Amino acid sequence: MLEVNSINTFYGQSQVLFGMSLKIAAGEVITLMGRNGMGKTTTVRSIMGLTPAQSGEILFKSVNITTQPSYKIARLGVGLVPEGRMISPNLDVLENLVATAYAGPNGNGSWSLERVLGLFPRLRERKTSMGNQLSGGEQQMLAIARALMTNPDLLILDEATEGLAPLIREEIWACLTGLKQEGQSILVIDKNVLALSKFADRHYIMEKGQVVWEGSSTSLIEDKEIKYKYLGL
Repeated sequence: MLEVNSINTFYGQSQVLFGMSLKIAAGEVITLMGRNGMGKTTTVRSIMGLTPAQSGEILFKSVNITTQPSYKIARLGVGLVPEGRMISPNLDVLENLVATAYAGPNGNGSWSLERVLGLFPRLRERKTSMGNQLSGGEQQMLAIARALMTNPDLLILDEATEGLAPLIREEIWACLTGLKQEGQSILVIDKNVLALSKFADRHYIMEKGQVVWEGSSTSLIEDKEIKYKYLGL
């Protein structure tokens, strides 16, 4: 589904990613973890074409997207739930959902307005509320629903549950678990190792712009040294 091969990404003269690589197969749920400032969001920005890699290669469904503009990458089937949610404050819930809706790269996507409102009943209750009237949890639900409305083959969530109340976090994890069961490919950035290990297939840990550990949920849970050294747990 996605191959990130030895990319190097800069902000001006400052290099952030150093030979960053990862792979996601169709139907896999992969996590990207690490302390703040280690390059996780920059990796997502490089995948999405927001901060293009200066070298290396990014392939999505065997198409080279390394230098493609963001809108083309989205149309190929990559849906993003960005850090900070980026909800349009002056649009209501329904308008936020339909503004960027897309039937998918093949034109036969199954995510509709009714289906995403069924996934998040709270959004149905708040459908006429403006974006800036929603709680943080409701905004995150809306951001996920908005990404699903593009009918992505790959869903990327940057800081999936940061700053959310425990009950809302559980709703988000339940949503992602359900999406995995339906075969959705997902790349998720978050810090909650225990919750992620319950449904993710593999994990990548970053340190200073590169992958320093990769493995299964069982390996991550059992490796106390890795969790302490790179995640501070």
